[in-house]
Amino acid sequence: MTYMKKPLNKLTRRGFVIAAGATGAIALAVPGVAQAFSTENARKLIDTVVKEINTIINSGGSEARMLRSFEGVFGRYADVTRIAQLVLGVDGRSASASQKSAFARAFQTYMARKYGRRFREFIGGRIEVQSARAVKSFYEVKSLAILQGSRPFDLEWVVADDTGKFIDLKIEGISLIKTERAEIGAMLDQRRGNLDQLIVDIVKI
Repeated sequence: MTYMKKPLNKLTRRGFVIAAGATGAIALAVPGVAQAFSTENARKLIDTVVKEINTIINSGGSEARMLRSFEGVFGRYADVTRIAQLVLGVDGRSASASQKSAFARAFQTYMARKYGRRFREFIGGRIEVQSARAVKSFYEVKSLAILQGSRPFDLEWVVADDTGKFIDLKIEGISLIKTERAEIGAMLDQRRGNLDQLIVDIVKI
C-alpha cells in the first residue's frame, strides 16, 4: 500500500484509517493472566500501552529509534501470532508451521513500522483511555486520540480474555485486522501467492 506523507492533522479521520490501515493490538506478561483477567485488567493493560505510546511520540527521538520502541510495545502487549493468523485468513491455511512463524515475526516488524509512523505523527498530541467493558470473550477499551489542530477521534482496543493481550485496534470503528487482511491479501496476490516472498518483502516496507 502507498501511504500518505502529509501530517496526520491534515488527514481526515477516515483517511488515517485507510492510510495507516493502530498495535494490534495485547496482555501483561503475568503468570495466570488468562485465569484472572477482568475488565479492570484490560483497562490497566491499555493504560500501560497508551502511556508508553505517548512517551515515545513525545520523546523527541529519531524516527528509527521511535520505530524500534513501537516494535517493542507491539511485541510486549499484542498477541502477534493470533493477529498474524487472522490477517492471513484463508491464505494461511496451506502455510507450513515454519512459514506461519516466519510471517508472524515479519508481520510484527511491518506493523510496528507502519503504525509507528502513523503514531509518530501524533507528536504534540496524546491518547487518553476513556472506558472499558466486557463483550463475550473479550474486552473493549475505548480511548481518544487528541491531536493538535484536528478534532479528536476514537481508538478502540480489543483485548482477548484468554491471553490478556490486545488483538485488534478499531479506528473510528474500522478494524485493523480487516484492513490488514485486505492489504496483505492484495500484496500476496501481487506475488502470485508466494508467501515466502511476501515475508521477505513486508519487513522492507
